[in-house]
Amino acid sequence: MNELLTQSLAQIVTGHHRSAAVFEKYHLDFCCKGKRSLEKACLDQHIPAENVLAELGQLLNEETTRSTGFPFDKLTLIQLSEYITDTHHSYVKKELPALFAYAQKVASKHGERHPELFGIFEKVADLKEELDSHLEKEEQILFPRIVEIERLALHQKSSSHLNSSYLQAPIGVMEQEHDHAGTLLAEIRQLTNNYTLPADACTTYKLLYASLQAFEADLHQHIHLENNLLFPKSAELLSQLNTAVAG
Repeated sequence: MNELLTQSLAQIVTGHHRSAAVFEKYHLDFCCKGKRSLEKACLDQHIPAENVLAELGQLLNEETTRSTGFPFDKLTLIQLSEYITDTHHSYVKKELPALFAYAQKVASKHGERHPELFGIFEKVADLKEELDSHLEKEEQILFPRIVEIERLALHQKSSSHLNSSYLQAPIGVMEQEHDHAGTLLAEIRQLTNNYTLPADACTTYKLLYASLQAFEADLHQHIHLENNLLFPKSAELLSQLNTAVAG
């Protein structure tokens, strides 16, 4: 199991989908900071690496020859972008308005006793504004370009506008926005004291914290699929396409 220490968090999650739950438990960011080795991530978080390895070992021992996770790395770029849109984008579009409403209601009712709720509401509002724009840019600009590149590659064709900036420019913007969204969620987690409910929490209060925790887990997987699979594989395909056409 010690060989996992030198692998990146992204590599581990890509190869063993269920390992994401272990990383979530220890707050190890496998999406925005997924390029770090497991060893470095544990050092950064002051977590004993042997504890994480033990849980990963138990998880891997439970795996059978039958796939325990979706084979994302086997999908085409078109299939992967469609999966992200249909699964994660749809989730964000459904959940964020509800989160905003919960955060606003709980802050208005309990903010005097728990002033951190005002900060949580502000972060949720910022997150909603950020992701509403972010998803639109991915669906209207970046994902269509990725689809175009894969279709051209299938026919070994290229075009004069397919230079590196055609893909890297929007990818750079998306990765920056991923980092910002990840920071907002980390700040929310801190404000909620790792989603620890106070004794006087009402039903909506409990629903807010549970929904925030589920949203964080989904967004981590969402960003992982883009930062560590879709984006690098798209850039690699564009490079191969341009090389083949030039040759």
